[in-house]
Amino acid sequence: MHLKLFVLSASSVVLWLAPLAALDKTLDIHKALQGVSLGAAIACAFTAGNIAREQSEQDEIEAMKAKAIKADTIDEISTSVYVSQQQRQQEAEQILNPREQLERLLALTCDGEQESEPILQKQLAEPEQNGSQNAESERAERALQLKAKGWGKAKIILEVWGVSKGGSPKYKAAEAEYKRLIEEEEEK
Repeated sequence: MHLKLFVLSASSVVLWLAPLAALDKTLDIHKALQGVSLGAAIACAFTAGNIAREQSEQDEIEAMKAKAIKADTIDEISTSVYVSQQQRQQEAEQILNPREQLERLLALTCDGEQESEPILQKQLAEPEQNGSQNAESERAERALQLKAKGWGKAKIILEVWGVSKGGSPKYKAAEAEYKRLIEEEEEK
């Protein structure tokens, strides 16, 4: 395309200048050849201009395509970074809160099973015997953090104690402890 543009531009210059220098203006045939040569020069110049315009438009389109590809690549990279960050955060939460997850899983799987309830109570009571004070303070701190974030009572009880809303004795005990923690915090 560039070669064609160069050839047409050079031809138009040659066709414009050559007859003026080489042909005599007094002979009719030379005048006709000069007119034809000038017409051909103008036609070459217009064709070269059209080719240059088309080339310019194609360059603009290619530039827009390159920008779109770059934007898509950046979007894809940022999306993959966000997803991997969320996965790392979930993995970190799983590592940091194994006891809460155990309580939640056991509560969900054992809600309807009455015979497994003593086993669950025994498993949950063993760590509490060693550090019941520590576990209670962790629960209180977690409950207060969630309340500060604007969570509701039922959602906090489910998150911290692993008991879903209802009239079960576990829920009533968790609700009483939650109220006690909130009242203690309000008194401070």
